[in-house]
Amino acid sequence: MLASDQSTMQNRLLARLPDGEFDSILGRLETVDLRQGYVIVKADRPIDYVYFLCSGIGSVITVSSGGHQAEAGMFGREGFSPTSAGVGGTVSIHEVLMQVAGWGYRMTLEATIDAIARHPHFANLLARFIQSFASQISYTALSNVNYQIDIRLARWLLMSHDRVDGDEIALTHDFISLMLGVRRPSVTTALHVLEGEKFIRSERGLITIRDRRGMEEFAGDSYGKPEEEYRRLIGELRAAFRTPVGTLSAASGQHCTTLARRRRTC
Repeated sequence: MLASDQSTMQNRLLARLPDGEFDSILGRLETVDLRQGYVIVKADRPIDYVYFLCSGIGSVITVSSGGHQAEAGMFGREGFSPTSAGVGGTVSIHEVLMQVAGWGYRMTLEATIDAIARHPHFANLLARFIQSFASQISYTALSNVNYQIDIRLARWLLMSHDRVDGDEIALTHDFISLMLGVRRPSVTTALHVLEGEKFIRSERGLITIRDRRGMEEFAGDSYGKPEEEYRRLIGELRAAFRTPVGTLSAASGQHCTTLARRRRTC
């Protein structure tokens, strides 16, 4: 069901629109259920719809011509995808699929481009999210080069946790392996490390976050800057994500910060 007003709008970009723009754009949206694995757009294919999530997590995946895949970034209710549509693009260089099931709104590409031309606040919000998302992609590249898999997994789980309600994330080892671009045994080993630190509990198809603040310190500077960028460009993260970055408790000091500085070796 479409939100009748902005007080019930769960997508944070749409919720920030001025009343007049919101009312105009609302009539162009349709609701859509998004199961896990739902493909929003395939790589190098025309964009039919632009999606604004209200729950769930979407993964933006880089796919090489040889078929190699790795996740470049993720988004949830704080944004939209495919981002190339926000600058008038008609083809997505990435594949975008649902990592965690949810629901949201979609708008045809033609309606989106028209709305960008007609509504300056809408266009500005999309541009600001694109910049925020670009910072996330840059930190994914940084993490992939400089940190080993347990720290990369900690960062990825923190980002996933930001975008779900509650502390449980429905994910399989195989799906995590695909998203991080590593072998499944590496994911299993990294999960055991995080479980050993009591940051998470991992069961078949389900990961429960137990000590978020401890895991933030473990992840170190691999996590946080893109979240700060979102807050700077669009608004307070508490409205879109669950906790502000950098609010670590004294109790988390027991976790050795040198762990979060370990170099990637796999």
